[in-house]
Amino acid sequence: MTEARRPVKKRPMREVLAEAAFQLFLDRGFERTTVDDIVARAGVGRRSFFRYFPSKEDVVFPDHERCLTDMTELLKAADDGDPVVAVCDAARLVLRMYAANPEFSVQRYHLTREVPGLRTYELSVVRRYERTMAEFLRGRFADAPDGPLHAEVIAAAVVAAHNNGLRSWLRSGGDGDAEAAVDHALGVVREVWGAMGAGSAERAAGDEDDVVVVVASRGTPMWRVVQRVESALEKD
Repeated sequence: MTEARRPVKKRPMREVLAEAAFQLFLDRGFERTTVDDIVARAGVGRRSFFRYFPSKEDVVFPDHERCLTDMTELLKAADDGDPVVAVCDAARLVLRMYAANPEFSVQRYHLTREVPGLRTYELSVVRRYERTMAEFLRGRFADAPDGPLHAEVIAAAVVAAHNNGLRSWLRSGGDGDAEAAVDHALGVVREVWGAMGAGSAERAAGDEDDVVVVVASRGTPMWRVVQRVESALEKD
């Protein structure tokens, strides 16, 4: 008696479409590739494409929606510990998403550098991660003086630190330890803002010896505000 063959597991259509799209983007370029080209390569109809992706830009970032959902759930489940540590842990979810498929992530990185529209799209996705973390921090700092401001600044700092480590790894072609690079960058955030955690925001705001005042115009980018705060703290 011959052993029955196990059925071959069918790949998720989302992955099939993303792979077909990237093959075409690399061969023809992003602008010259149409949705019709992608579905023809994948062997499916247009309806299948739009069932998974609202636009051609979305197929370049097929995993961010899931990661945003995971981040939201992680922060909802966070205990009463240091909220700065919690948002740093949330940022690592994005790192692991990229590190799970280094070749695809490096290709995407180079593609977004070449296509201005994709770069703009990517920035909008990054901003959604930042808003998710800021919303969590606003809840934790709700009773602290300047709590909403602290929430926005810390979320921006976490995103900037994470992206610094991640992009360094991507520029290297995916070589080396991505997690170590990001951990180092997030460590800087914890060193600067760790005192905000575990309810100490109120204590820090009430202690005149620990107050740092930074004056910035309304239109100053958040990364510049963070830079100035870090510089003031280093001088102290």
